[in-house]
Amino acid sequence: QVQLVESGGGAVQPGGSLRLACAASGFDFSAYAMSWFRQAPGTERVGVAKITRDFDTFYSSSVQGRFTISRDNAKKMVYLQLNSLKPEDTAVYYCNTYAGKNFWGRGTQVTVSS
Repeated sequence: QVQLVESGGGAVQPGGSLRLACAASGFDFSAYAMSWFRQAPGTERVGVAKITRDFDTFYSSSVQGRFTISRDNAKKMVYLQLNSLKPEDTAVYYCNTYAGKNFWGRGTQVTVSS
């Protein structure tokens, strides 16, 4: 079955960096786009970055220029590099793919605070 397992979250000060990772299994990873979403307390889950199977990348305006999504098809991994973090980036970050239906990981917490 499809599994997505996120890691790499933590607590950092404003201006800091983190690298999130998502390990995928149970589907033809290289054939599908992968995305990162985030959900802050009391808000809806929103998309922040997407990488297609052709390695095209897309970002929300709130993270453009600060976050970088990448993938390693051989390792079945997708990454999200978070730079210049702001307190408003605090959220649970989720890995996602649509392989017939939406699949989600359990999420990893990112907290940006001084």
